[in-house]
Amino acid sequence: MDIFLKTISAINDETRLRILRFIVEHGEVCVCDIENSFEMIQSRVSRHLKILKEGGFLKVDRRGRWAYYSIRTPLDEFRQALLKELSFLELPIPPLKALCTSK
Repeated sequence: MDIFLKTISAINDETRLRILRFIVEHGEVCVCDIENSFEMIQSRVSRHLKILKEGGFLKVDRRGRWAYYSIRTPLDEFRQALLKELSFLELPIPPLKALCTSK
């Protein structure tokens, strides 16, 4: 029940939905790229990413000082369905403004 509630809480915010869709569209992205693309401060971006990770959507790959986020695999049917529905929402997604060059 706890993970279900965390999943629902994770998608109960427009900014998190936008970030999630951004990651779906662009694949693995660095936190600094999300900060730059969304013009948000690092602490705010990190908070949203933490909630999405706890909700079971994201995985993180740390490489040196950089953290790269992508959609967790395998993803259960419930989260897959949520991501599919996300593609139908009209959400303003900024273009990728990549800063990190050390992939």
